Amino acid sequence: KLKGENQELTTTNQQLNTDKSQLTTEKSELQTNLAKTEAAKATVEDLASTLHASSINVSAVKVKSNGSQKETSSAKRADIFVISCILDENRIAPSGNKTLYVCVFNPDSSPSATEGNFTLREGSSKAYSNKVEVNYEQGKSLPVNFSWKPGNKFQSGDYKIEIYNNGFKIGEGKKSLKKHGFLGL
Repeated sequence: KLKGENQELTTTNQQLNTDKSQLTTEKSELQTNLAKTEAAKATVEDLASTLHASSINVSAVKVKSNGSQKETSSAKRADIFVISCILDENRIAPSGNKTLYVCVFNPDSSPSATEGNFTLREGSSKAYSNKVEVNYEQGKSLPVNFSWKPGNKFQSGDYKIEIYNNGFKIGEGKKSLKKHGFLGL
C-alpha cells in the first residue's frame, strides 16, 4: 500500500515539476512580451510628445540706436529677424524644458549662420542657426518669441525658417526681403 502511495506521489511530483517548468516558460514569454510592449509604448509616447508650431510669423526689424525697433521689408535696413510662433497644446508631452532648433536658410538655400548640429529622427545630422529653450507646460499652448541675427548682412530674396523639436520639423515660415533704393534698384 505504501509503495502504491509512493508511486502515486512520485507521479504527482513529476506532473507538478512539468507544470512548474511550463509556467516558468510562459512567465518568461510574458515578461519578454511585456518588455516589448513597454518599449513600443515608450516609442509611441516619445513620438506623440513632439510639439507642433503654428501661427509662425517672421518679421525683419531695424534696431535703432535708442534701442527701439521698427519693422522693415528692406534687406539693407534689416538688422534682425523676430520669429514668433505658438507651440500647440500637447497632452502627451511632459512639462519641462524643451529645445527648439531653428534653421534659417538664405535666399540661395544655403544655411545661414550655423551655431551647431542636431540629429534628425532618421539619424542624419542637420545644421541649425538658433537653439531656443522653452519651458513647456503639458496640455497648454505656449507663445514663443525670439530674435535671430545673421552672421552677415541680410540679402534680398526669400528666407526660409524651419523649426524642429524631437528630431522632427514642427513648423516652417518664410520672409521676403526687398532690395532698397530708388525704385527698388
